[in-house]
Amino acid sequence: MLVFYKERLAFLAVPKTGSTAYHTALQDRADFVITGPPDLKHAPVRRYDRFFQNIFRKMYDTEMEIMAVVREPIDWIGSWYKFRARPERLGHPHSTHDLSFDDFVQAYMQTPRPEFADVGSQSQFFRTRNNGVGASHIFKYENQDKILDFLQDRLGTEISLTQENVSPKRDLSLSPETEKAFRQSHAAEFACHDAAL
Repeated sequence: MLVFYKERLAFLAVPKTGSTAYHTALQDRADFVITGPPDLKHAPVRRYDRFFQNIFRKMYDTEMEIMAVVREPIDWIGSWYKFRARPERLGHPHSTHDLSFDDFVQAYMQTPRPEFADVGSQSQFFRTRNNGVGASHIFKYENQDKILDFLQDRLGTEISLTQENVSPKRDLSLSPETEKAFRQSHAAEFACHDAAL
């Protein structure tokens, strides 16, 4: 999470959407930087609103606009699958090393999810509290030029990004049945991505 007080902007870090690269590029420019623990670095909209936004409301009588990035759902879950297949995860309950991507997506659709497939939800990340404020600026991960243009214009600075947290390459093919089931059971994920800029 990055907060730019003068510009009234909070950049929330949806997991697996390139947030680490933006943190690295902008941490010296931000007024408020949270890089860990993960529950705070990746605080969803409702947690940000309840705790962090409340500070700005009560102490400064102002609110930050919220921006975040959302990734195409199959690509997003594929990124989790690859991330959890890294060699250092071998033997860990989260490891996906011995699973196919199809098996991983099937597990993600279970209720409850097995631990290795319990990676959250992008649409839930954007859920607001009953009286809360939602994200003002949601960008598609694949539209990096729009994200950069927005941030450079808003912050009045040039941004140079480097690749970070690159996961190993793996086969991300799904059977037509699994893809259809995923699209149907997680339609909210696709709607969230479709609505982004």
